[in-house]
Amino acid sequence: MNLSQNLEIIRSRIDQACARVNRDPKSVKLIAVTKSVDDATVKQLIELGLNSFGENRVQLAKRRSEAFPQSDWHLIGTLQTNKVKYCRNFSLIHSLDRVKLAEELNKYAVRWDKQVDVLIQVNISNEASKHGLKPNEVIEFAKLVTEEYTSLNICGLMGMAPFVEPAAVRPYFRALAQLHEQLKREVKEDADILSMGMSNDFEVAIEEGATMVRIGSALFTEEE
Repeated sequence: MNLSQNLEIIRSRIDQACARVNRDPKSVKLIAVTKSVDDATVKQLIELGLNSFGENRVQLAKRRSEAFPQSDWHLIGTLQTNKVKYCRNFSLIHSLDRVKLAEELNKYAVRWDKQVDVLIQVNISNEASKHGLKPNEVIEFAKLVTEEYTSLNICGLMGMAPFVEPAAVRPYFRALAQLHEQLKREVKEDADILSMGMSNDFEVAIEEGATMVRIGSALFTEEE
């Protein structure tokens, strides 16, 4: 695996996607999804200048946030309420999707004396296998969190499109981007993050307004 070359290719693809829609490439943050690789690979990525990482599993994210405290660690997977206690060092939690979780996160945020940055997860594809709020639930939920759970800082939205051809995901990303604009307009003007797009569809996501893309397999796959 030529990690340096893979990273260069992905950054080039991000630049090209931004150019197609007249966006500054600096407006898109690359999150490396490192669940399938070892610590040595993480260290190599840091040496290559990457500093933001995403993990699906809470305990692994916690261990790596302690092993590599100089980097930003994002929890991008489902968060169970009994695992909230392990989330103190995370830069951003991408998967806030229910009131009970907001309540538990807020309780620990008060205990830690910090604001916990979160994204509201949206089930934009309406798939039973995916977590997240329905799009029509997001605004009321965001208002509730903002009013009731004041140690949580809503930074934006996260969503996953169905695993289909890249051209077919565009309507899902466009709908999420429109919902994101509504969130900023009606609830929280500075909720600027739109986390959408993975290895198979991140260029379309960028064209539709993603500010964060979560890339794993494209970064770690061998060239064929």
